[in-house]
Amino acid sequence: MASSTMEDGVSEAQTGKKAQKTKNQVDESELLTVPDGWKEPAFSREDNPRGLLEESSFATLFPKYREAYLKECWPLVDKALAEAHVKASLDLIEGSITVSTTKKTFDPYAIVRARDLIKLLARSVPFEQAVRILQDDVACDIIKIGTLVRNRERFVKRRQRLIGPKGSTLKALELLTNCYVMVQGNTVSALGPFSGLKEVRKVVMDTMKNIHPIYNIKTLMIKRELSKDPELRIQSWERFLPKFRHKNLTKRKEPKKKSVKKEYTPFPPSQPESKVDKELATGEFFLRDSVKKRKKMEEIKVKQAEALTKKQEERNRAFIPPKEKPLLKKSTKAPTDGKLDIEAIKEKVKKAKTKKLGAPPVNPAPPTNSTTTKKKKNKGKNKG
Repeated sequence: MASSTMEDGVSEAQTGKKAQKTKNQVDESELLTVPDGWKEPAFSREDNPRGLLEESSFATLFPKYREAYLKECWPLVDKALAEAHVKASLDLIEGSITVSTTKKTFDPYAIVRARDLIKLLARSVPFEQAVRILQDDVACDIIKIGTLVRNRERFVKRRQRLIGPKGSTLKALELLTNCYVMVQGNTVSALGPFSGLKEVRKVVMDTMKNIHPIYNIKTLMIKRELSKDPELRIQSWERFLPKFRHKNLTKRKEPKKKSVKKEYTPFPPSQPESKVDKELATGEFFLRDSVKKRKKMEEIKVKQAEALTKKQEERNRAFIPPKEKPLLKKSTKAPTDGKLDIEAIKEKVKKAKTKKLGAPPVNPAPPTNSTTTKKKKNKGKNKG
């Protein structure tokens, strides 16, 4: 009995531990996923009733071509910033926009959003898109691409590649990342959620490094489909994502004459033999001048004779007839059948007779009426 009670106690303790483990696991899995429809509560005046102690301000310059647009949309900018209790001023003489906090400002992050708003307006982003930065779940990123490529022509080509034909590549990127992307001059302005901005920056930087944006767009499309499956959220997606290898299509041209480096030796090279040394080695140094001259003349005569034979051969090449191909005689094949078609031969002979010049026709045609009438007329004239 005692042993049975002990076993029951151990089993209960084990089940209790297992239950605790499962509870912990469930808690961790719940922490990994964000509940659907959850939103962070907005920052209100109740969170900071006393306001800010110090005034802070930011200023940015804008190009001359943006002056007309900023003048037009400035009342809307002023109204949007007034709701966040931020003061804005437009200086057309200096070409700058300044934003600063007021005594009524209670949100300390409002001035940072106002700074981003004026930056986006200066970078040719339309007001309708730029005003979204004042929302809590929207951020912006201004990517500088001007210094990433040295060659100007190459930079323009890669920037155009990012935009795509009729802006199709940029539109696809916007749909996949839920961000607004604006390519202007030496910067790319992006506006949207944090996760989308991270992807936009990666695509832009890769495009400037000569990696086509279509590869990154493909991976984004696959990730979008995988995120819909709740089972695959915890798993690694490396097996599903495509792996694009970099191909070096243009190989460096190798020189025709390759210079082979000689092995290094600490000793200097031996001095080349002089003319006298060579003559001493062959024994010509001890010969008389008359014999030396005779030997030189013989060498010259041998060289002349070789040159003459070569010239003569070149001249004679023109007189050598080319080899003609042998004529192939057409062999008349004998009829396979032993019997000859006599009627066919007769017809051929008749046709040949009609074709020959001066040969009488086989069946002469009777004279026509016209010829007879002509003969009668001639006879009547002669009589008269």
